[in-house]
Amino acid sequence: MLCAISGEAPQAPVASRKSGNVFERRLIEAHIAQHHTDPVNGEDLTVDDLIELKSPRIVTPRPPNLTSIPSLLSAFQSEWDAIILETFTLKQQLSQTRQELSTALYQNDAATRVVARLSRERDEAREALSNVTVSGGGAVGNGDAMQVDGQALPQELVDKVDETQQELFATRRKRPIPDGWATADDITSFDVTNSSEPLYPGSNCLSLNESGDLALFGGADGVAGIYSLAKEKVVHVLKCGTPVTATAWWGARAIVGTSAGVVKVFEDGDETAQLGDHAGPVTSIALHPSGAILASGGSDKRFIFYNLSNLKVVSQVYTESEISCSAFHVDGVLFFTGTVDGKIRIFDVKTGSSMAVLDTTGPVRSISFSENGTWFAVAEKGSSSVAVWDLRKQAPIKLLDVGTPVDSIRWDYTGQFLATAGSGSVTVQQYTKASKSWSEPVRKAVPARDVAWGANASSLVALTPEGGLSILGAA
Repeated sequence: MLCAISGEAPQAPVASRKSGNVFERRLIEAHIAQHHTDPVNGEDLTVDDLIELKSPRIVTPRPPNLTSIPSLLSAFQSEWDAIILETFTLKQQLSQTRQELSTALYQNDAATRVVARLSRERDEAREALSNVTVSGGGAVGNGDAMQVDGQALPQELVDKVDETQQELFATRRKRPIPDGWATADDITSFDVTNSSEPLYPGSNCLSLNESGDLALFGGADGVAGIYSLAKEKVVHVLKCGTPVTATAWWGARAIVGTSAGVVKVFEDGDETAQLGDHAGPVTSIALHPSGAILASGGSDKRFIFYNLSNLKVVSQVYTESEISCSAFHVDGVLFFTGTVDGKIRIFDVKTGSSMAVLDTTGPVRSISFSENGTWFAVAEKGSSSVAVWDLRKQAPIKLLDVGTPVDSIRWDYTGQFLATAGSGSVTVQQYTKASKSWSEPVRKAVPARDVAWGANASSLVALTPEGGLSILGAA
């Protein structure tokens, strides 16, 4: 009685109900587990179709080739030859592995030398850059060497940053809502109350002064203007030379960034100073809460800090990607940059050192801080959603769907209302602290590239794609 698979006498014989053949149990069960058929006739077969057979225990006789000393010596010789052959194969594989390792080490050494050379050339380039004189008007044209690569601020500005942070942080939680500030009912009644004709085509940024009456914006023709909302006319025309790419107010002085990489300061319509020398367009301008430091970010992957007391460059920091927007934290100790690679980089204002890098889902278009000091809103290019981040968690805590792509966002002073501007509409998103809920009291089909809050949040000023203004207020 032999196994139909192995041809040897089975130790645990079983018979198939389908073919009647005898098999070794372990072999037929393995075959059934893989093929589910009888190996002889190919019919479907399961373990239940096997019949256990009883047979006496068979003692396997010693193989004939191991019954004498010469045959044993021959078997040993065959095994020895196999071991020698295997050893030779292992030596070949070891030699090949050593060659591959040697090649990898050589490539790593070559790469290290290349990196060292590039680092040396970078350092030499930065050293050469630090000796280049900053050109421009006003107080900057004194031949002062630029400070590069995140140099710390002068001690007088460090003290100013610390003083401002302590003052603002100590009063932030207890700060009441100013008298006469717009209520939720006032915001709900917003509608378009006035519009200007197109003034500066190609405009993409808007800034209001502290009084909320003067709007600063400029266009692609290199001309900016200061528009009085009360008088409904341009009161000052600012000649910038190249397309206007960023705007801000420094008290009563207007600050304009251009595509030529310079920042111009105007007072009463006259240019009084020219700052910076970005290698590409200035993409953002931010004023420190103390009013003592100005920051400009550019497409050349760096931002520059200026001391406004003497209009000199005090520090600049290189980043890893083009800066698309920037903002100081409301307490003034941190500086945030949004970049086209979809990251938000946080820097220490006093030292210029990197503090954290936050990942978003797309190129960052706009950043705005809430006055509570812990929240900031982020708009991404092409996205119809605005993400509200918690600085303590360094993660989004709310995603507000506006419905159309958002280009600009602005919190109001109280942190209750978040205005958004985009190609499809202007909206206001409201956070109610008592119920910890969000709502949308305002949505107007007013295409806008930028938006700003008027005095006491009693109005919204929207910059239209045609380069004009639309004012939304209580109806």
